[in-house]
Amino acid sequence: MPVPSNPFAFGPDFLWGVSTSAYQIEGAVTEDGRGPSTWDTFCAEPGRIVNGDTGAVACDHYHRYVEDVALLRELGVDVYRFSFSWPRVQPGGKGLANGAGLDFYDRLIDELLAAGIKPAPTLYHWDTPQELEDDGGWLNRDITERFADYATILAERFAERVPLWMTINEPMVLTLLGYGMGGHAPGKSLGFEALPVAHHLLLAHGRAVQALRAGGASNIGLASNHSPTWPASDSAEDVEAAGLYDNLINWMFADPIVLGEYPAGIGDGMPGPVAEDLKIISTPIDWFGLNHYAPARVGAPTGNPDTAATDGLPIPEGLPFEPRAMDDYPKTDFGWPIVPEAFGEVLRTFKTRYGDKLPPIYITENGCAINDEPVDGVVEDQRRIDYLDGYLRSLKGAIDDGVDVRGYFQWSLLDNFEWAAGYTQRFGLIHVDYETLTRTPKASYHWYRDVIAKSRE
Repeated sequence: MPVPSNPFAFGPDFLWGVSTSAYQIEGAVTEDGRGPSTWDTFCAEPGRIVNGDTGAVACDHYHRYVEDVALLRELGVDVYRFSFSWPRVQPGGKGLANGAGLDFYDRLIDELLAAGIKPAPTLYHWDTPQELEDDGGWLNRDITERFADYATILAERFAERVPLWMTINEPMVLTLLGYGMGGHAPGKSLGFEALPVAHHLLLAHGRAVQALRAGGASNIGLASNHSPTWPASDSAEDVEAAGLYDNLINWMFADPIVLGEYPAGIGDGMPGPVAEDLKIISTPIDWFGLNHYAPARVGAPTGNPDTAATDGLPIPEGLPFEPRAMDDYPKTDFGWPIVPEAFGEVLRTFKTRYGDKLPPIYITENGCAINDEPVDGVVEDQRRIDYLDGYLRSLKGAIDDGVDVRGYFQWSLLDNFEWAAGYTQRFGLIHVDYETLTRTPKASYHWYRDVIAKSRE
């Protein structure tokens, strides 16, 4: 079979986009009635964030969204994934909506539509209203009801103008890093006692799907991160450890949504009427959003884990598995291994595991931290181009093998606040000078623009 002249000819209906999130880019954390979030609180605690950075200003997207939408239009994307800020819409996470907050998203959505770009919002990207956290946060089942109320507010305001919806971003990361290990907001180190958080996030997702549909919204999914888990060796101990890790990191979050059940042995530890909750959690979605960055290599505990697998955060003692170093692969500036074939592997695994029950897939995040700075006004981030080239080729191979992928969102449009790493890691196609807030499209921006344009030829 001849090799196609354009390796990125994904077809005329394939959607190309980029992703961002509210706390990472908006800034304006005290303006127009926005309430405090767990990330505002977390950033204020000494030692939590590299260099003491905060999202107080971030990229100042709240005031510069018109400029950013113009850059999106020039990039040529079909769709833009952003997130609503829950504390901007409902300052305390309950009760009446904040009109000024909704007005901001009205302006953003109108600006996108005027530019011919489909808005694809995520309801929740980790910025819990602090008042809800004070009431127990995601450990308290009541938050799932509050989240459904929040979804109703958004659907009633935006359903007619939004063609693509996401409920929750990466429930695994909030569970593991926010409540299990303490490296992200709200900073709790509960170990396996954090499992109720996973269940409540899944239940909130299901209730939000129902609330969105009742409010007139359609084309609903979520954004869940997944990657292959490779055993450190063929030993029985390493294979068993990797299997447990795989269930907790991947299938504990996907199986309930797609199959309506937890992996064996996990559901027994969840709170509430689990069987009834699973009926809500598995409310049919229109598509499954998959975020992917890198695979994990896991083995039985040795006392020498690779903390790069958790963004450099310490790994609790006593776990029955342990991330291992992947020094046999090149790495991003964040220390994550660059393994394009893992992208195709996880997609094929989804197809094999779920078969006809798997809805269409969108790649809702994929990208890398490459920290090149401008030289004479130009950012030559060739390593990001090489990364995206390899991962898109792997994606195309999975599609050619029959995986139904409908679109790809690169992470991220802008360099931004990278959570506990502060402003030290740059994932953007556009460089942001955090002193002047000047935007400078990188070489990868122009490369991605050309990929999108050529895919339509």
